[in-house]
Amino acid sequence: MIKRLKHFYKRKFWSPEKYARYTGVKIGKNCDIQKVSFGSEPYLVEIGNHVQITSGTKIFTHGGGWVFRDQYPKLDYFGKVKIKNNVYIGNNSMIMPGVTIGNDVIVGAGSIVTKSIPDGKIVAGNPARIVGETSEFVEKIKQYDVGSKGMSYEEKRKLLLKLENERFIAK
Repeated sequence: MIKRLKHFYKRKFWSPEKYARYTGVKIGKNCDIQKVSFGSEPYLVEIGNHVQITSGTKIFTHGGGWVFRDQYPKLDYFGKVKIKNNVYIGNNSMIMPGVTIGNDVIVGAGSIVTKSIPDGKIVAGNPARIVGETSEFVEKIKQYDVGSKGMSYEEKRKLLLKLENERFIAK
């Protein structure tokens, strides 16, 4: 009972990154790990440097074996998940067992990543497919840079409300 209370306390009151490290997730430097589910084998997940994983993301290290348990009672299989350096994973994405996400990758919100992703790609969808290159994307968005990183909430608010509509992306 005390062990469960300690576990609950840590999950509830520690930062998501601290709790992930406690459960065995290997996490590099300068990461932003928000409320992420690492499943029942978090020690099979490795995250590189400068990675942001946003809220609602789920990382799986196993699955599907339940269907065959009547026939094969001890059947169990696993896949390690590796997320390399300089990666952004959008809200509510799912990363399936055995996937490696390369360096300099953007995973669009809500994507279901079923296959490994090479370096420098942008993926999105269900299942996630390559939709672009990060090198091309940065060239497109640089024109909209307003230099607000590091500003206080109020400073950024004032700046953004003064900008002309052309300074904002439109789709």
